[in-house]
Amino acid sequence: MKIIAVTSCPTGIAHTYMAAEALQIAAKEMGHEMKVETQGSVGAENVITEADLQSADAVILAIDTNIDKSRFQGIPVVEASVKDAIKDAKGLITKALAAKPVSARVDYAEEMNGNGGKSKSGIYKHLMTGVSFMIPFVVAGGLLIAFSFAFGIHAADEEGTLAAALMTIGGSAFGLMVPILAGYIAYSIADRPGIVPGMVGGIIANSLGTGFLGGLIAGFLAGYVILAIRKVIKLPKSFEGLMPVLILPVISTLVVGLILIFVLGGPVKSINDAMLAWLDGMSGANAVVLGGILGIMMAADMGGPINKAAYTFGAATIAQGEPSGVMAAVMAAGMVPPLAIALSTVLAKNKYTLEEREAGKANWALGASFITEGAIPFAAADPLRVIPSMMVGSAVAGALSMLFGATLAVPHGGIFVLPIPNAVGNLPMYILAIVVGSAVGGLMLTALKKKKA
Repeated sequence: MKIIAVTSCPTGIAHTYMAAEALQIAAKEMGHEMKVETQGSVGAENVITEADLQSADAVILAIDTNIDKSRFQGIPVVEASVKDAIKDAKGLITKALAAKPVSARVDYAEEMNGNGGKSKSGIYKHLMTGVSFMIPFVVAGGLLIAFSFAFGIHAADEEGTLAAALMTIGGSAFGLMVPILAGYIAYSIADRPGIVPGMVGGIIANSLGTGFLGGLIAGFLAGYVILAIRKVIKLPKSFEGLMPVLILPVISTLVVGLILIFVLGGPVKSINDAMLAWLDGMSGANAVVLGGILGIMMAADMGGPINKAAYTFGAATIAQGEPSGVMAAVMAAGMVPPLAIALSTVLAKNKYTLEEREAGKANWALGASFITEGAIPFAAADPLRVIPSMMVGSAVAGALSMLFGATLAVPHGGIFVLPIPNAVGNLPMYILAIVVGSAVGGLMLTALKKKKA
């Protein structure tokens, strides 16, 4: 049988390609032909052609973001998350080949989790679609601001200098973070008509000082306002062309703007200001506890919704253009799982297969690059031992990072941002936090693992 698939995760870095590889390996073992289109951070690769669609017996959509599914009409489709594909690729293939064509699309996650699965995954997908488009702006802006800091924390204050130019460019990218987030949440909910009210709502949220939280609200508000307008306003066929170019953008943008300015702006700004004040005033035991909680979240599902929630929270704290202790704790904790697993495969070679030991070598590079997803295959194979060990190691790293007062001016990059002057506050102790957390996680996993028969 010929199966086609699409894989797409919010960051488009690791899960996307791991799911594609898992599906291809499973299909080969089952004797089927598989073509996988990956929609990653570099765009669509190995794109499914019209000829592929014509010859396909089934479609698998392993996606955590919204994509255009219209091209798959008339073909049996199974939809799942990328983690489902990584954990149970053969199960997905079996489901896809048993599915019926059409409009009756089988939702794998819903079957596994009960009737409530679909609506939950829908909201999550809308959020993750926004986050996936936002992250490149955050990373580009954060790194350019960090390069500006390399000339001195206040070097950008002097006009006409390279530091000032870098700060302007990085700040411009950062300034688009909230509008892009809001625009693509709305796009995920309502397709292209959602982009205008979503992005305008994001800009208004920024101008009102509601920050990241305001952007989230603007995105969901814009998307659902568009859906409501479509239901309420029905035009004669001769005037339907006015809907996308006039009716939808004008009315939705007006409604979203008025609600944000006169209803939600003030309360959301108060909440945002209170949160920032709480973070600024955090020290001692409270900071350590927060770091530990963020660490647990980063390792709980290693790239899933809990992990992304912690990362998005950390990224939001550097949106003000200042180094963040929260972001430092998040990155330290996210680096630990792959590093701890790599360490364990070295310490206890008799507890891992040759294939696992080889994968462990790659985890040194993945962990150093802040790609937590490298730990997923190990967690999927032995969740009861791996996940608790990683959670403890990441909690230790996050807590120590906050205890030492480490800060981070960039939202990604792993060890590659450490040499940038002023990018990391209290660099020696930050490195120590990562090393200790990795050692704790690796030693705990080594102690819990059983020898291979």
